[in-house]
Amino acid sequence: MRITAKGQVTIPQDVRARAGLMPGTDVVFEIEAGAVRLVKAETSGGRRTRGQKLVDGLRGRGDFKMTTDEVVALMRGPAADEG
Repeated sequence: MRITAKGQVTIPQDVRARAGLMPGTDVVFEIEAGAVRLVKAETSGGRRTRGQKLVDGLRGRGDFKMTTDEVVALMRGPAADEG
């Protein structure tokens, strides 16, 4: 593997998958005894994804008391044999 003129290197897909490095993941480089290690950055609630922002905005806004089973039954509708 070679570093490009822009200082870029491609992390193989299997390595990204095993390390949990998804697009947008913040990483840091650690240097120890002449070796360079790439690790996921410790996040302290810093940068949030659009999905996380959406969930945070909706959290606590529900005003009904249905169980998960009741919601699923409502979404599925009546069974085929209930006609």
